[in-house]
Amino acid sequence: MTDHDVLDSGYSWRRLGLSLALSIVGNVGMWAVILVLPSMQAEFGLDRADSTIPYTLTMAGFAIGNGLIGRAVDRFGITRALIGAAILQALGFLLSAMLPGFATLTLLHVLVGFGAAACFAPLIADVSLWFLNRRGIAVGLIASGNYLSGALWPLLLAGTISDGGWRPAYTILGIAILAVVIPGALFLRRPLPIEAISQSDRISSARARSSGFSPNTLTLMLGLAGIACCVAMSMPQVHIVAFCVDLGYGPAVGGQMLSLMLLGGVGSRIVSGLLADKIGGVRTLLIGSVLQTLALVAYLPSNGLISLYVVSTIFGLSQGGIVPSYAVIVREYLPARQAGSRVGLVIMTTIVGMALGGWMSGWIYDISGSYFLAFLNGIAWNLLNVGIVLMILLRTGRAARMPVSA
Repeated sequence: MTDHDVLDSGYSWRRLGLSLALSIVGNVGMWAVILVLPSMQAEFGLDRADSTIPYTLTMAGFAIGNGLIGRAVDRFGITRALIGAAILQALGFLLSAMLPGFATLTLLHVLVGFGAAACFAPLIADVSLWFLNRRGIAVGLIASGNYLSGALWPLLLAGTISDGGWRPAYTILGIAILAVVIPGALFLRRPLPIEAISQSDRISSARARSSGFSPNTLTLMLGLAGIACCVAMSMPQVHIVAFCVDLGYGPAVGGQMLSLMLLGGVGSRIVSGLLADKIGGVRTLLIGSVLQTLALVAYLPSNGLISLYVVSTIFGLSQGGIVPSYAVIVREYLPARQAGSRVGLVIMTTIVGMALGGWMSGWIYDISGSYFLAFLNGIAWNLLNVGIVLMILLRTGRAARMPVSA
């Protein structure tokens, strides 16, 4: 295999498979505290608001990690970044399991979230470097690792949490991350050949020139769009369980709807990846954003059990492909050597949007006494996102139709 032929090669797909496995293991830091929240709350005698503080700090660490670790990947490579992040995440889990005190536990979740971030945007950026014609589906698959992690780990840890509580579960997670992520990262040491970088950059540079946007301007616009779309996305994802409780269906039903969203999101990411390879990342992002808006509108009249299941499934199928589309666009228009930092920065804004939107929806609920206005708020933010994406599309329309062949 020549340096020129390495893109979209058999090695690229094998590297993607390994990266997906590492993503499923490493992304557990984003979901673990949600799984153990009731057990943790009972041990420390907390109310529900205080018991969610570790999750808040986990997401803060996750957001910061996506931005900072992405820059480290550009400078030091994915292997060193993954190993360092795995050590931090494992320490967060193991020390949390061993040390007493809720304050210490809470602070350690910053390490958990920061370490988990390496297996999201930085790993997405690395995978995107090894593909050209099939970049969309590759990004969609590796981005699905985050949702698959959220779907699989609850099943794997259910017995441990039920029998022994959250501390044994955290110990298992710390050991699993060290045992899987560090050895796996060593198999990703192969650097991308210079000729492959040049080939990819020739195409992205031509697209960028045709679009008329500078790299910083495009990154800023994608970041604003990311915040807007994820403020909207967070309304159902963060509050669906509470919404179902308010309607009298109970938390178990809400949990089932959240699972449907995540599983639908996996399918959406794969389909969106295939679509991005055909029509480009910008158009794919626009389609996903419009569909998410329609799904949010469909929630407004829905209060029956069957209708909520249906709408939640539709919402998952609509929103899952949105975040990976940002990574595809960055790779389509911006240099390969900046992939880690640019993808990490844009993905970080989407996480900020999720955190902001989750809080904002709760605040609106506290003021109004229902989620109706919170859904309207989400729709308004999503329309802002659609407007930004349309602006990008109008400026990059000609560039988006450019072939990817050298």
